[in-house]
Amino acid sequence: MGDIVETKPYGSWPSPIDAALAAAHDGSPEWVGFVGGEAWWTEPRPQEGGRRTLVRGSTRESVLPAPWNVRSRVIEYGGQPWAGAVPADGGDPLLVFVHFDDQRLYRYEPGAEPRPLTPPGPRWADPWLLLDRGEVWCVLEEFTGDHPDDVRRVLAAVPLDGSAAGDRAAVRELTDDRHRFVTGPRLSHDGRRAAWLAWDHPRMPWDGTELLVGEVGDDGVLHRVRTVAGGTEESIAQVEWSTDDRLLYASDRSGWWNLYRDGSPLCRREEEFAGPLWKLGQRWFAPLDNGLIAVVHGRGSTALGILDAESGELVDAAGPWTEFTPALAAHGTRVVAVGASPRTAYEVIELDTASGRARVVGAAHRDPVDPAYYPEPQVRTFTGPGGREVHAHIHPPHHPGHTAPDGELPPYVVWAHGGPTSRVPLVLDLAIAYFTSRGIGVAEVNYGGSTGYGREYRNRLREQWGVVDVEDCAAVALALAEEGTADRARLAIRGGSAGGWTAAASLTRTDVYACGTIAYPVLDLTGWGTGETHDFESRYLESLIGPLAEVPERYAERSPSEHADRLTAPFLLLQGLDDVICPPVQCERFLARLDGRQVPHAYLTFAGEGHGFRRAETMVRALEAELALYAQVFGLTVPGIPELELLK
Repeated sequence: MGDIVETKPYGSWPSPIDAALAAAHDGSPEWVGFVGGEAWWTEPRPQEGGRRTLVRGSTRESVLPAPWNVRSRVIEYGGQPWAGAVPADGGDPLLVFVHFDDQRLYRYEPGAEPRPLTPPGPRWADPWLLLDRGEVWCVLEEFTGDHPDDVRRVLAAVPLDGSAAGDRAAVRELTDDRHRFVTGPRLSHDGRRAAWLAWDHPRMPWDGTELLVGEVGDDGVLHRVRTVAGGTEESIAQVEWSTDDRLLYASDRSGWWNLYRDGSPLCRREEEFAGPLWKLGQRWFAPLDNGLIAVVHGRGSTALGILDAESGELVDAAGPWTEFTPALAAHGTRVVAVGASPRTAYEVIELDTASGRARVVGAAHRDPVDPAYYPEPQVRTFTGPGGREVHAHIHPPHHPGHTAPDGELPPYVVWAHGGPTSRVPLVLDLAIAYFTSRGIGVAEVNYGGSTGYGREYRNRLREQWGVVDVEDCAAVALALAEEGTADRARLAIRGGSAGGWTAAASLTRTDVYACGTIAYPVLDLTGWGTGETHDFESRYLESLIGPLAEVPERYAERSPSEHADRLTAPFLLLQGLDDVICPPVQCERFLARLDGRQVPHAYLTFAGEGHGFRRAETMVRALEAELALYAQVFGLTVPGIPELELLK
């Protein structure tokens, strides 16, 4: 390539980062854990139908061939799907895992075929393996009717001898079903008590949860269950037992998720030591045998630290990683975590707290192309309506061998994250590089309502979904145009799930964007809030919009499907046909109301895909179609991608 820099218009730069490369590197390792002293975890396999496999740390290889898919569907978003232990005699490890296709719990010993432990029908998550009892304790989710909310969830014990594989009655229920949602049990070291979290509609777990403790009776059932912390306005995100059997938990009672031990704060800071509990069993902290606690913490970005519970001293691990996921496990003085940075994808990292040394032990990042093609992001804070702060990551167009003609401003795409109670981390994402290396800028917006900035920032979205998120995204887009960073005439917005809602709402409520990409979205609040989604989020709109019975007009006024007549910008709509969270009927209703309005659009559906795309071929088609949309609308010359037919 040399030092020659060629001048070409933005959006037309040739790039080695194609859609297939971006798809191959989508996803991250997840659900780390120790089996004895050995780390195991799950990894995505986009090229194998989007399955997730179980990886053994000593070999760094998948131990389960296709089609085994280690993933739970409890609350649809799932949770910890496996657990393992080594027998007291030091024999081969024993593992249990949930297989996605049938949701049964299986027993697995390396070298042998998995054997089912549970009957077809019920779902399982967040297991705790108790070899001395010959059982695995976990969350049981069971549907009792045809409607999404005909469901019950309890803590249950599954025998390891396989006797429940054909007999539901062999499963012991440890609790009653008085609570709608529960996390898996955490047993004290003496085996006498169990702790878990619970909450009920209409709360989401980041609104308010209860920390429950029960005594393990001689009959193996949990008795004298009592609430020891939490409530309707206090979110407890995780609970564990310290080595001396005191309760450790993360609570946002101060306005920030901080750590507490038996109710006393361990490290008061205006930063987060936990986050939104979207999946059962997420772990932001892990106690070590020596009394120290490994923590994922930060304000915005996250770090891996070691907290001295006695002094409150917190020391962060050295290394290039600037973001960590809620996936921690500890054994002895060792901690395993999943971390990434703007220059590296997610890796499995082991920290030896005795030496302070951190090293990559799995899913090691390898640059698939010259890193000179990666974006060079900026962390920025913008001013939204009313002077409020809006956090964003700006990824300007970047190419080592190309620049744009003098005076030309680049097109920009605003990315609205899903959730909406979530945040976008600043990590290497080849889907972003796919655009920036071609000369299209990307602005990721952590709009009001995002996590990572305290409960007050999170609560900005209460009853304001479709307002604050739309305003904050627009504020970032317009600020970039006003300062001369972006071309005002070539702004787009894209998002999936709740981000798809924000993209659609932005196209129907503002004139900021020339086009948009909307993936597996919420489009009709009234339908979504009255049975068109799954149980977990079926009452979410009460906090995001307000109670339907009290403000029905607000549900209609905010819904993009009610305002198809306002839509003039071309758009791309992407939808998985197996999506039970944001089902295809939402898209179909939206398109029906557009009929005859002459708005250029494309609707691509994908059989076998649910909420969020996991198959490589799906991701390739979706990315290429998105780029093709921008090429048509922005007048870009982009060779090598299939043409996207826009219907009217």
